[in-house]
Amino acid sequence: MTDILTRAELFRSLHTPGSPLVLVNAWDVASARIVASAGARAVATTSAGVAWSLGVPDGDALGRDAAVGLVRRVAAAVPLPVTADIESGFGATPAEVGVTVREVLAAGAVGVNIEDARHDEGAPLRDVADQCERIAAARAAADEVGVPLFVNARVDTFLRGVAGVEETVARAGAYLAAGADGIFVPGVVDPATVRTLVEAVPAPLNVLVGPGAPTVPELARIGVARVSLGSAVAEAAYGVARRAADEAFGSGTYGALADALDYGTLNALMR
Repeated sequence: MTDILTRAELFRSLHTPGSPLVLVNAWDVASARIVASAGARAVATTSAGVAWSLGVPDGDALGRDAAVGLVRRVAAAVPLPVTADIESGFGATPAEVGVTVREVLAAGAVGVNIEDARHDEGAPLRDVADQCERIAAARAAADEVGVPLFVNARVDTFLRGVAGVEETVARAGAYLAAGADGIFVPGVVDPATVRTLVEAVPAPLNVLVGPGAPTVPELARIGVARVSLGSAVAEAAYGVARRAADEAFGSGTYGALADALDYGTLNALMR
């Protein structure tokens, strides 16, 4: 318990507006160790990358056991705080979200992302009251275990293209009142909008970045507290696999492999 408490307290302390925690999201042990060896202060999983690596699509298709098993392997493989993307909680009810959180904590993670997007036939986002119950269940489960879990509430208004700043801020406030510690707003990187969110949300703000987004120093100046690369790293890795296959099956050459990590480096990371 002492070790996980230390990691949880460290992870919480890394969320500093103006000096953002940068998360290069991993999806397996090898990617987690690569990120750690590059100087990461914490390791985050990407739900999409994890799902793809385990043979299912992203979006509440992965089972809880498989997700928790991956978290356990990653947490055991790196000497850093680990935060797990648990999609919408791997459960239909708040009570089931609580079960997921207890299992994720037992697996060694000290943070979770919980999204308010829906992946069924209903509305694009969960009802605010419903999502608040799920976040409250996550907080209660962590409190029962006695670990100060960092609950990062993802607000998918911009990502789903269904609302703007006003609804995002309203949802953020409700989720914080329900027990969230930070707010994650993917789908927006416009500096002016991000600044507005930083000023309006009374908690560490997390943004999702990729090619074309402001740099980490630029986001730091705006006051962002957490910067995530999300599924983009896994997408890039799988992009290399696709280019290598197209090239080998087409021209019969191997140029796509030119910038690969060498065998010895990768193998050494697994020891």
